Amino acid sequence: MGNPKQKWTAEEEEALRAGVAKYGKGNWKSIQRDPELSPFLFARSNIDLKDKWRNLNGGPGGHGSRENSRTPKPKASSDGSTPQSSVPVKPNALPKPVIDDSSKTFAPNRYNEMIIEAVSALKEPNGSDNRAIISYIEQRQEVSQSFRKQLCSRLKRLVAVEKLEKVHNHYKIRNDKTFGMKTPSSKQKGAKQLNNSGHITCDAVEEASVTAAYLIAEAENKSFVAAEAVKEAERVSKMAEDMDSLLQLAKEIFETCSRGEILVMA
Repeated sequence: MGNPKQKWTAEEEEALRAGVAKYGKGNWKSIQRDPELSPFLFARSNIDLKDKWRNLNGGPGGHGSRENSRTPKPKASSDGSTPQSSVPVKPNALPKPVIDDSSKTFAPNRYNEMIIEAVSALKEPNGSDNRAIISYIEQRQEVSQSFRKQLCSRLKRLVAVEKLEKVHNHYKIRNDKTFGMKTPSSKQKGAKQLNNSGHITCDAVEEASVTAAYLIAEAENKSFVAAEAVKEAERVSKMAEDMDSLLQLAKEIFETCSRGEILVMA
């Protein structure tokens, strides 16, 4: 058996509606390749988009077709004539046209723009919380009922892409003055330390002397550690020799006692 289908989220449905409004029905590949919609529909195939759009618009396979299939058909009588059904038959009514409200829905990227606009307009020094952002947007825009549920996930996404900054459950516009600036490399530092005449500046000499002093101190430290290791090896070797002498003495005492001789310790 294949993997069970995942339930469609409100964000995916909104992205599908926005894609149909932009590219038209049937252009499923174009909808999937759209840079604004692909982050929400990357896990769906062309068939998934087609089936979901058919279900959203009450196409074949929906509840309407099931109700029609349950309508009992009149049975023919023995004389061949079809008796009138006791159930009153309603006059044939034209099906109600399906109104495509996808044009009224906002694209997912539009929600992000509204959030950034709200945070910028509020201008809170410590940032704006979720309630302030929702209140600002709802006063100026007509949003779907699921917008409140999507706000937290959209705020996290904007923080992840470094468009917003989160400080103690408050959000504010990220300060990009220092963002993207690269620290100068050692070669660039060396180039700045040379003046127009090509001579080395005093700062370069001082920095070189500090680096040399650090390397000398590190070498001395390693030399001291090596000398201590040599001393420790010599001490262990001497201890091993002493243990050999004690072992030899113990063997001699054992042999003397095994012969029944009396051992006198001086």
